[in-house]
Amino acid sequence: MKNKRKREQPRPAIHPRNKYSEKPPDFALLASFYPSFKPFVFYSRDGRPRIDWTDFNATRELTRILLHHDHGINWWIPDGQLCPTVPNRSNYIHWIEDLLLSDIIPRPNPNQDNVRGFDIGTGANCIYPLLGASLLGWRFVGSDVADVAIEWAERNVKSNPQISDLIEIRKAGTDASCSQVEDPYNENSNLERKVDHAVRDDCYSGPPILYGVVRDGETFDFCMCNPPFFESMEEAGLNPKTSCGGTVDEMVCPGGEKAFITRIIEDSVKLKHSFRWYTSMVGRKINLKFLTSKLREVGVTIVKTTEFVQGQTCRWGIAWSFVPPVKKIISTHVAEKPNLSFMLQGLQRQSSAFDVLQSIESFFRVSGASCKLNVSSFCVDVSASPTITITTISS
Repeated sequence: MKNKRKREQPRPAIHPRNKYSEKPPDFALLASFYPSFKPFVFYSRDGRPRIDWTDFNATRELTRILLHHDHGINWWIPDGQLCPTVPNRSNYIHWIEDLLLSDIIPRPNPNQDNVRGFDIGTGANCIYPLLGASLLGWRFVGSDVADVAIEWAERNVKSNPQISDLIEIRKAGTDASCSQVEDPYNENSNLERKVDHAVRDDCYSGPPILYGVVRDGETFDFCMCNPPFFESMEEAGLNPKTSCGGTVDEMVCPGGEKAFITRIIEDSVKLKHSFRWYTSMVGRKINLKFLTSKLREVGVTIVKTTEFVQGQTCRWGIAWSFVPPVKKIISTHVAEKPNLSFMLQGLQRQSSAFDVLQSIESFFRVSGASCKLNVSSFCVDVSASPTITITTISS
């Protein structure tokens, strides 16, 4: 039997709606417009203008002038704070825009009016609210725990009166632990115990992330997060090719990004439909499998992932929702017999078998049937009437 050649996957590219997708920043041109940037530009042997990416002052000045030149945003951060790259952060914004515009889950705002996002750990740079408000007119709440981050985020917002009404900066509390909290949103105590068991080994013990920061009755279209990727500052300093700054609060979390995003998952189970989409950036591809498995355990209706590419830097995005996916029943044959045949439409081509099972379960629940999803045997047991029981198995 001949071995099949493994199909080569095309390398992901910068998002097509990204301002820099077809025309990357021209350092020489920018230096001619902004004298403050000129000292940081040098020319390589091939004559191309470059900057030293290990120089924090150079990367900060580049971010400042790109935000001003291409987005009309006034911006600054003090020494040591995390300095974002504008093209990479724009990729994340446009991916969320894709999720909101998609037909994966119902759209309450077909015209994308009054979109409201929540930026977890907005930092002194406040980059996501500033970009989302300036590019797309989105409203934002940006949260953080550090006083210096709150102070400079507010400064950056106030420095841009054209969008300042769209952005609220919110201080997250400091009283948090891994112990279970009485949850007014949770309708399934068994599921809550399941989540507690799932996250026990990678328990996040820092300040509140979403639950306890989102106020009663608040709803958002999405949340986003550039989590602390590392478990220590020593680990954070292993990349000698870049210098983007970053405080301990921004860079480090016990358990790293895996523990931090796991806590977002835990919070999302409590908040459920307070958000249409929960999302986070992921720094290590190996963590995607772990996080996807956690999401399936807690019963989300859809999981999406993507890869963000900018230059030599790769990051990944993960998104999930508890909103039932859009689907249409083309035909059903509901005769009184032990096997029902039906067809689901509206699932994405890349939907996994688990997605199909969850869609089947959701359909029958909406129809008033009693059903039980058995993950271990990969089946859905459906009781459509006192006399009819159907087992639907997906392969």
